[in-house]
Amino acid sequence: MFGILSVVFLLLILTCAEVAILVCYFHLCAEDYRWWWRSFFTGGACAVYVFLYSAWYFFANLEISKLVPSIMYFAYMGLLSFGFFVATGTVGFVACFSFVRVIYGSVKID
Repeated sequence: MFGILSVVFLLLILTCAEVAILVCYFHLCAEDYRWWWRSFFTGGACAVYVFLYSAWYFFANLEISKLVPSIMYFAYMGLLSFGFFVATGTVGFVACFSFVRVIYGSVKID
C-alpha cells in the first residue's frame, strides 16, 4: 500500500510541476514576466478540486444532518485543502523558479 501511495505522490508532484512550468512558459512567451505568484496559484489549484470533492462527498455519501458536525467537517476540510494548496503551490513555484533560471542561464550575451 505504501508503494502505491508513494507512486501516486510522485505523480502528483510531477503533474503539478509540469503544469506550472507549462503555464509559466506560456506567460513568458507572451512577455508577461509576472510569473511568481501565478506559478504558486497554478500549482495550488488542485486544492480547489480537493475541497469541491470533499463537499460533494459530504452531500452525496455522508449522513450528517446536524450543524456542528457539518461546520467541523468543512473547517477541517478547509484546513486540509489549504495545507494541500500550500504544498502543491510550493512545488509549482520551485519548479517554475528552476525552469526560469535554466532557460535564462543559457542565454548568451555577446
